[in-house]
Amino acid sequence: MDRPLFFAAPGNDEIARRLSDATGGEIGLARMRRFPDGESYVRIDTRPAGRDVAVVCTLDRPDDKVVPALFLAEAARELGAERVGLVAPYLPYLRQDRRFRDGEGLTSRYFARLLSGAFDWLVAVDPHLHRYASLAEIYSIPTTAVHVAPAIGAWVAANVREPLIVGPDVESEQWAAAVGTAAGAPVVLLEKTRYSDMEVEVTVPEAAAHRGRTPVLVDDIISTAQTMIATIRHLTDVGLRGAVCAAVHGVFAGEAYDGLLSAGAERVITCNTIPHPSNAVDVVPLIATSVADRLGGARPSVLRTHIGA
Repeated sequence: MDRPLFFAAPGNDEIARRLSDATGGEIGLARMRRFPDGESYVRIDTRPAGRDVAVVCTLDRPDDKVVPALFLAEAARELGAERVGLVAPYLPYLRQDRRFRDGEGLTSRYFARLLSGAFDWLVAVDPHLHRYASLAEIYSIPTTAVHVAPAIGAWVAANVREPLIVGPDVESEQWAAAVGTAAGAPVVLLEKTRYSDMEVEVTVPEAAAHRGRTPVLVDDIISTAQTMIATIRHLTDVGLRGAVCAAVHGVFAGEAYDGLLSAGAERVITCNTIPHPSNAVDVVPLIATSVADRLGGARPSVLRTHIGA
């Protein structure tokens, strides 16, 4: 069989190139743009017939990105691709996993059906699973969730003196513990009350007992950053300063990034699942291993994970 073919959605060229290099694939040429009225145009210039295809598209700000990715997958399939998979380092639409109020749409399930109908497999990094045990509960295609807590913990161990890992809530206990184990650091969990998307109250149990340590606030996603901002202020009030904020996915809605720095964060670091100046932990080698498995077990070449300073 011919080498797998990787098509990069706009803004995903670097990760697609590295995944292609790691798995012995080839970068396919595709043209994607918008017509003046906002409709999407897709054209594939590299013949996909008889080949496995991977569409690489991280899906932050998903409503602008999903339709072109779906069209790219459909075009590849119509042009004879054997299988078409999706590599979505950031996978959205998981927050609405139940109806919190009557009449709300279960958008996590709708989105899963949409992607399952267009792709043959999916690889994502640390999807935001709370009430779902796995993606398999809502996706009907084979899925892989790549877990990067150890990589974040390694960054903390290499860059933070006397760290104290602060997890966002009790639901994150296992994830925060994995970061703490890799960092060789103790873990505490926030107690929080959320009043709205932009209003949250937090406390850190026994925070004062950890004076002298550097608090490292960890979460899978930084979106509005309101929980982290409230936590930084609380930690400052109890005498813990110089907080570092670390997350897998830096969505940074609105002024979230500047808000963290203004609140007193010493540094904000994320993984490179969404391109941003805060990217410090390279997770592409971890993604490459899972993508190789989905491409039929192609053996990935050795990639060194970059743990930024």
